Amino acid sequence: MTVDTSIRQVTRPGLLHRVSGWAMRHAGLALLLWVLVLAAVIAAATVVGANYRSDNSLPGTDSQRVTDIFQAHQPKGDTASVQLVVRAGGGLDADKSQLASMLAAVRGLPHVSSVADPTMSTDRRTAYSSVSLDVAAADMPVDGVRTIIHRAQDFARPGFQVEVGGDLARSAADSSGGASEGAGILAALVILVFLFGSLLAATLPLLTAVFAVGSTVGLLMLASHLFKVPEYTTPVMMLVGLGVGIDYALLIFSRYRHELLKGTADPKVVALDTAGRSVMFAGCTVVIALLGLLALGLGSLQGIALGVTMTVLMTMLAAVTLLPSLLTLFGKRIERSVRKHAAKQRRTPGDGWRRLAGAVQRAPWVPLVLGVLALIALSLPALGMRLGFADAGTDAPAKTSRKAYDLLAEGFGPGFNGPLVIVSEGDGKSLGPTLMKDPDIAAVTPPQLTPDGKIATVLAFPKSAPQDAATSDLVKRLRKDTLPQLEGTHLVGGATAAADDFASAVSKRLPIFVLVVVGLSALLLMAVFRSVLIPLKAAVLNLLSIGASLGMITLVFQHGWFGAQAGPIEAFVPVMIFAIVFGLSMDYEVFLVSRIHEEWRRTRDARAAVREGLATTGSVITAAAAIMIVVFGAFLLSPDRMLKQFGLGLATAVLLDALLIRCVIVPAVLRLFGERAWWLPRALDRILPKIKLEDH
Repeated sequence: MTVDTSIRQVTRPGLLHRVSGWAMRHAGLALLLWVLVLAAVIAAATVVGANYRSDNSLPGTDSQRVTDIFQAHQPKGDTASVQLVVRAGGGLDADKSQLASMLAAVRGLPHVSSVADPTMSTDRRTAYSSVSLDVAAADMPVDGVRTIIHRAQDFARPGFQVEVGGDLARSAADSSGGASEGAGILAALVILVFLFGSLLAATLPLLTAVFAVGSTVGLLMLASHLFKVPEYTTPVMMLVGLGVGIDYALLIFSRYRHELLKGTADPKVVALDTAGRSVMFAGCTVVIALLGLLALGLGSLQGIALGVTMTVLMTMLAAVTLLPSLLTLFGKRIERSVRKHAAKQRRTPGDGWRRLAGAVQRAPWVPLVLGVLALIALSLPALGMRLGFADAGTDAPAKTSRKAYDLLAEGFGPGFNGPLVIVSEGDGKSLGPTLMKDPDIAAVTPPQLTPDGKIATVLAFPKSAPQDAATSDLVKRLRKDTLPQLEGTHLVGGATAAADDFASAVSKRLPIFVLVVVGLSALLLMAVFRSVLIPLKAAVLNLLSIGASLGMITLVFQHGWFGAQAGPIEAFVPVMIFAIVFGLSMDYEVFLVSRIHEEWRRTRDARAAVREGLATTGSVITAAAAIMIVVFGAFLLSPDRMLKQFGLGLATAVLLDALLIRCVIVPAVLRLFGERAWWLPRALDRILPKIKLEDH
């Protein structure tokens, strides 16, 4: 049945129709403009450079108050430092000259302002020395840090181990990246060629995504001068941009291919009027979910939300302008390859999906109950998720920063790598004896006064490692029970305390965040599909897929499954996973349900609508999901633990969402709903705006 275009001829074209129509009428100019924009943005970003900086403030928390006190009472800003750690199996007394020579060599390197005398462990086999630099951490060249690492390790020999620790050493040892993105793009190309049977057809979605992501990278570098954008925003943005960009272009191109084989007079117009609108709507839900991060009021998340939002907006723009121009320019060649590939197929497209939908509809309760139970089972580990910030203890065992961390823990105790910073108004003389009464504190330093003499600082070394749950329990006990017994104001800071404060801040604001994201998305779905049950079903299933992905992250990265380094989950990863996954889940929801809704409006047969909707979208959804999975999964190759968590979480969520939820659970639920799935009270029908995804 061909699409009725009579209404389209008399109805004033919408903004999407006008924009994409212009791109098709002026295909060469549209492509040239994209090339010029990409070149100009990259050139400007190269000349201006980036000014990435993190906003790690946690307003209203004890750890933030500690930071503010130091800034107020220290006359000069802190400079960066690294740690030289040495271990001699036979004792360092026999290697004093070797140690002195190493320290002297490092002392003469660029940006090194001083090298402290080494501090020995009680067994005199391990020692460390702090190397103070003459610049802040953000201004220290990576090559300069690597020079320190290499020069120090030149003195290593059998029985005399030399390692370099500290945040700068961790960053300098990281890979420059690129392999993850390249592997993801290559795998996506293979899937697209297999799906369309044509290298040219497979290249179009990839080109669309690459143009969108490349432009956004340049824009983000420029935006970093106006907003606080963390450095890790770029890889996260590329991860999401490649997956979403290919996904959106694929959905439009697949509808174009479907209309072309069906014999529609102008398949490009119909594809953009249907799948194009679905893409725009799905993109808006992703943006809403990301902007919901602003409700948390955490500066460290606002910059990354801005970057990923820019990426989604650029991919939406590329999908409805660049892709139509490419389809116009290469239309004849694409049409020949599509028809040739279709002629080789022996089965009618969608037959397998019709049979799957029919099997689900015959006994809907079985797949529904089993599927929901599976999602709940995968979500349960997330209830025990422990948040924290990565330190050298979660680095790869081969990195020098990890080796330095382990040597310090072995020589001075596991808590040495993460001391608690306790500040007190006054001389702080009562802090030491009080803290040492706690059985979980190994040592306490004498109080150090700020230059103005108003604030005393004490370092308390726990008996447990920084990322152990026992250390978090110690922080809570000190704040709640121990320090309130003393007169005056006493605050606990440090990395472990900051992680606890971040988790607490997120927990307090999370209900507002979830309410904003889920509520606005549900209202949009209600307006589009004129239904109450469809948005409720979507919200529940999306939350289950998010829970399952967080559960998988917990099993792998917190409990050490599949050989992963066990440790806490990065404190902001669950919130970012929620925002991104909730938005991406809506992509498949909108694409599938819009096709079912289209068939329902045409036939008024609820069962047939589900079968035909799944038949026409099942292969596209699985192909799009496969592409997202390989793009996201490729980031498991990254050396960065945070990116690995993002990649695994997003890949797991997409896998469960596309295969289990959209292709099994949703057909079962809609079978049970029947015609009630499209029910909307008259009062709501009058209030809600009319938003159409089909232009007929």
